[in-house]
Amino acid sequence: MSDTVDSRPGFHVDMAQVERACRQACASIAPTWPLDQAIAVNPHWERIAMPVRQVAARMAVLGGMRVFPSRTRLRQAWEDGRIRLADVQQALGDVDAAREAGMTAADWLAEMQRDRFPQRLPLLIDVLDRRATGGSLLPWPQAIAHQVSQTCVAFFDEHQADWSPATPASLYDFWRDTLEHDHGIGILMGIPDLGRRLDALPRSRQEAEAWVLARLGLPEAAWADYLEAVLLTVNGWASWCAYLSWQARLEPQSASQPADHLRDLLAIRLAWGALVLDGQGDRASQRSFESVKAAWHQVALLLAKADAELVADEVGQCALEVAYQRELVQRLSGAGAAPPAPRSIEVQAAFCIDVRSEPMRRAVEAFHPGVQTIGFAGFFGLPMAYTPLATQARRPQLPGLLAPTIDVSEGPWLPDASAGADHRQPAWAQGGPEGLLARVIGSRRMHFDRASSWNAATQWPGSAYSFVEAAGWSYLGKLGRWLKPSADRARERDDLYGLAPKYRAICRPMLLGLDLQARVELACRVLHAMGLDDRLAGIVVLVGHGSQSANNAHAAALDCGACCGQTGEVNARVLAQLLNDGSVRAGLTGRGLQIPSHTVFVAALHNTTTDEVEWFDTDLLPPGIQTPWKRLQQAFVQAGDQVRRERAASLALDPGAPAEQLVSDFRRRANDGAQTRPEWGLAGNAAFIIAARERSAATVLAGRAFLHDYDARRDEDGSVLELLMTAPMLVTHWINWQYHASTCEPDRLGSGNKVLHNVVGGRLGVFEGNGGDLRIGLSRQSLHDGTRWVHEPLRLTVVIDAPAERIAAIASRHPVVQHLVNHHWLHLWRFAGAGGFERYVQGAWQPLKDCSGCTAPDRPAGDPFEAG
Repeated sequence: MSDTVDSRPGFHVDMAQVERACRQACASIAPTWPLDQAIAVNPHWERIAMPVRQVAARMAVLGGMRVFPSRTRLRQAWEDGRIRLADVQQALGDVDAAREAGMTAADWLAEMQRDRFPQRLPLLIDVLDRRATGGSLLPWPQAIAHQVSQTCVAFFDEHQADWSPATPASLYDFWRDTLEHDHGIGILMGIPDLGRRLDALPRSRQEAEAWVLARLGLPEAAWADYLEAVLLTVNGWASWCAYLSWQARLEPQSASQPADHLRDLLAIRLAWGALVLDGQGDRASQRSFESVKAAWHQVALLLAKADAELVADEVGQCALEVAYQRELVQRLSGAGAAPPAPRSIEVQAAFCIDVRSEPMRRAVEAFHPGVQTIGFAGFFGLPMAYTPLATQARRPQLPGLLAPTIDVSEGPWLPDASAGADHRQPAWAQGGPEGLLARVIGSRRMHFDRASSWNAATQWPGSAYSFVEAAGWSYLGKLGRWLKPSADRARERDDLYGLAPKYRAICRPMLLGLDLQARVELACRVLHAMGLDDRLAGIVVLVGHGSQSANNAHAAALDCGACCGQTGEVNARVLAQLLNDGSVRAGLTGRGLQIPSHTVFVAALHNTTTDEVEWFDTDLLPPGIQTPWKRLQQAFVQAGDQVRRERAASLALDPGAPAEQLVSDFRRRANDGAQTRPEWGLAGNAAFIIAARERSAATVLAGRAFLHDYDARRDEDGSVLELLMTAPMLVTHWINWQYHASTCEPDRLGSGNKVLHNVVGGRLGVFEGNGGDLRIGLSRQSLHDGTRWVHEPLRLTVVIDAPAERIAAIASRHPVVQHLVNHHWLHLWRFAGAGGFERYVQGAWQPLKDCSGCTAPDRPAGDPFEAG
């Protein structure tokens, strides 16, 4: 191909410039994970190199999307006293543009009364369609979004459709082929000569990009912005394509020369603009076309204007966060006021850092003073992928930022006589381990053959959302259980699917392909990161977490984000097995890490929907720990009851109900196929505390804080802190911003009304209704109770207990951390001396204003919101 394309007489485009502009636009799109691995993602992740207000301006002008809370919500926070005058004044000082402009609290309050929002720049399809819509005619933007979306479904679907057409390797080629044979879309759009127009479109994506840009005649300086705006009209599918590219980069060995689907999608959506422009030769169309070009000539000025208009909105965002931080300071100051009382540690329980663990940890500590709880990432430091026995359904069980490096599957494992457990084998287990394994595999494959509609050898039941249609009458039993939920039905464990009941108790996950040295190294690394390399109790519980819901396409979003949208069961069980292994312990001893012979590691799972705890592999426990074991189980039962009572009111349940009735109510809710709010997930998340438990143990953080244990004294080289600031801190930021974006922009960055969801491609995502763009983010029901928003959109406040210079040094070494802090995507604090706090601002530590004396809300004279 030549360096320039001549698409009109006297008009040339520089192909290098086209390439740069297209790459820049595509680089702005964050990925979205499939439903069966649904992890939270900041939809602005690829834009964090820009300050948050600049991103807010771009999203408003290019996509008509909000980044900050609406002014209606900020006004309501002021009127309710959630935001105080002191909060506004501090925010005015913190936002540079407001301080430099001399904005006052009165100015801010007056600005909040104006419900204005920067105007979105138009695209061609927005202005060229002047037909009277109605009847069979669809508005062009809606029709084009629908056609592009249906094309993407047909191209990417590998799990739902029983038949699919032969698809070219390129999404762009597939779209062209589809459009050549689909005469209906032209009729619906009122363009009967669409096929003729398509003949003028170049055959290759690269030529199409250049041809359309030449046809539009926009200035080169505006190309990247225009292209980003085009992608935002199909942001859901763009995010899916970005996910495919993300995975190809993460695991390059799994894909050779991956197709650039995102560029194809951009070319498709660009081409549609040119197709509707062709044939519009009337003066009105030409005037509309010229108005679009004129507007985009001013894009830089309009972005700057929007940035200035949003200063007050950023002040409101900051004031809302100051209001929460005021409470956080008071709670943490009280927690650390007195040194912890000395106690004998009988049990250590390691929970995921998930905000839903905080109430459970607090309750367990209250009912069993001999338990020391620990916060740690829920994948327990195991960079693993899990493949259920007799399948090829390999799934990651680690944060989406990382690629798995170890593999886990299942195998039959009977109790060992040397452990003191009952090791007598029933008749079906005779024949040795190899014979037993062969029988288990054969039994499971036979079950798969009988239930072939699951396509179980290549996908897993949790992702087979289309099964209700395929199974027909056989699905009525499950439908009946949804409509009449039982309190007796336990959480479904998809990992057991296809296993005969007699094999379920003995099939356990286990590491594959690691020699003893590698297993010892892995165990050593995990224990050091958890701070357990020299102080172990007699019982160490590894508590993963998972949720329970029925008829919920987004069920994985309620499971463990650190396990890539899976439960933490497999990770907890594998780590317990690894650390109970005698040969591994001997290897650790050789490295100077001694696990006491009486210490036992136990795997458990916190059901975050019902707040019950499941225990695993207890048949392998030695009989000598039965007394402390029973006491521990009772403490978890009591703790679960306390947490259920704390949560009951938010779910319209009676917190004063008898214990058995209350747990039954929670179970029924979890099994109810019509229940759109089985639990609130991570709604309300606002802080991440990286510190020893003593910093937060004596206070109630109301399930709003991620808690990761960290002791700087045991991390002499700072390597553990560096890991925490570059992995868990990024994961919590992703979670925080998915909830933030889905709340502030529910129509575009949230997935809409869950009742209207239809699953797309078995696992790709959902439509709201039967078409439109792929919906990403959280549903409205996950954030709103029908009366009010349950989630408060606050940027994460990260509080670290470590030396100031160590935190600053880590931030300076990692551009991504610098972006998050310096561009105001999160707040970075540290515990300082004398019970105070410091915050990190533009490379320097500043003492935090003492908020302990803040009392009643105060108002300026002439408060405009108090007028009748």
